[in-house]
Amino acid sequence: MPAAKWANEQLPDPRQEAQATELMETIRCVVCQGQSIADSDAELAGDMRAMVRSRIAAGETPEAIRRWLIDRYGQWVSYKPVVEPLTWPLWFAPLILLGLGALLARGRFRRHR
Repeated sequence: MPAAKWANEQLPDPRQEAQATELMETIRCVVCQGQSIADSDAELAGDMRAMVRSRIAAGETPEAIRRWLIDRYGQWVSYKPVVEPLTWPLWFAPLILLGLGALLARGRFRRHR
């Protein structure tokens, strides 16, 4: 079956194509899991690129498209998770771990004096 029209073709409007490309680089390929849909050669990634480009061409905002993709595929599909109670550990765990590490290091340095 041939690829969707906008899977591998750029939009004629450079501004819209720039919006689509920026969005596609922040959406994870659900087949490859380690690549964005902009970088993936998977057939599903091509379909997702076509959906993004056709929705951009229809006048939807990138944020509305991102929300639609998250609603459809889950929060995991976004490389930029939103800050909500479910994702607080992603955002705050590094700060907490740095603080604990600083406290441990401070304690070790005090003992050696």
